[in-house]
Amino acid sequence: MSLFIGVVYLVATTIDGREKVPISDYLFTSESVSEGHPDKLCDRISDAIVDTYLEADENSRVAAETLATTNYVCIAGEVRGPDSITSDQLKDVARSCIRDIGYEQEGFHWKNAVIDIRVHSQSTDIAQGVDASGNKDEGAGDQGIMFGYACRETEVLMPAPIYYAHAILSSLAEARRSGTEPGLGPDSKSQVTLKYVDGKPIGATSIVVSTQHSHNLEQAEIREIVRPYVMNTLPDGWMCPEEEFYVNPTGRFVIGGPDGDCGLTGRKIIVDTYGGASPHGGGAFSGKDPTKVDRSAAYAARYAAKNVVAARLADRCTIQLSYAIGVSKPLSIYVDLHGTGTVDERRLENIIGDILDLSPRGIRQRLVLSRPIYARTAAYGHFGRAAEIDGGFSWEKLDLVDDLKSAFA
Repeated sequence: MSLFIGVVYLVATTIDGREKVPISDYLFTSESVSEGHPDKLCDRISDAIVDTYLEADENSRVAAETLATTNYVCIAGEVRGPDSITSDQLKDVARSCIRDIGYEQEGFHWKNAVIDIRVHSQSTDIAQGVDASGNKDEGAGDQGIMFGYACRETEVLMPAPIYYAHAILSSLAEARRSGTEPGLGPDSKSQVTLKYVDGKPIGATSIVVSTQHSHNLEQAEIREIVRPYVMNTLPDGWMCPEEEFYVNPTGRFVIGGPDGDCGLTGRKIIVDTYGGASPHGGGAFSGKDPTKVDRSAAYAARYAAKNVVAARLADRCTIQLSYAIGVSKPLSIYVDLHGTGTVDERRLENIIGDILDLSPRGIRQRLVLSRPIYARTAAYGHFGRAAEIDGGFSWEKLDLVDDLKSAFA
């Protein structure tokens, strides 16, 4: 629903379909969920499993899915990696994730939860399509379409609604972890609605924050705890009207996490990407090693789109890549500059294909993805983060800017 609403707000067509008319004044909403949200906890465990295998062997193949409910976690999936990694080790990984997020509650405790491991070997039918052999290069781990997006709404070239929705929850989590706000719990959600005039965000019309809290805090107290973190996150003058500032609108949020709602890996793909401001191909990221193009090609598409916008070839850029299982080269590269470009889109498609090796192997090598860098991506978005020294968030680098500029010089 988020994706569909975003498209309707941003683009309109005439009744007879003859032309597209940009809508410049509109409201747009995105949501985020915290590291303690049941689905995000499952993403974190699944990505920690990926990291565990890649740390032991960078050629490991992992597809790990996690389910969590009241004092129970099940990890299932397919792997190909060192036999030295045992079920007991995977249980310890899961407990460490739960403990780090902060769950020490009666209904969900890192020490007491039952951890069930149902992991088996990767299908040989899938493996033979992906593995390189003879003259055949490494193929994609599955068919699929992946999107990357960038725009000028924020310094990190991300859409403003999802950027601020993430930032609000990240600041609250930091305050909880530091002990500044001991009354807050790990589970929380945010929703930010921004007003756009002439296609640019100018302020919030409504803010929603729901956060787990200790039983001795009332709704009014939680509201005043949350308020400064929202106001300090938003630009000056962007705070919504008081009557549109909603904090724990149900009135009480003591029971949270998997004890309150079952969690599953991969259920927050719009939160993970662009908050509905751009299409999403459908595949989730968490729990997948980088031979899976659901993950690696989505990172590559963001990498290319961000560099296009940073090179000032456009103010907005959407890139789509498509793949077939077992085939190394992308089947298509599509670029949409949304009428903001200074270059020909079809030529840009060819240039991106020339300067980037978009095969699964090429992406993995260019972005150095076969490293244990994935648990940190599981909350607060995979995009708009700072590239890190050890290779984390490498897809946020801007090292293609000069190549792109030179190609159009």
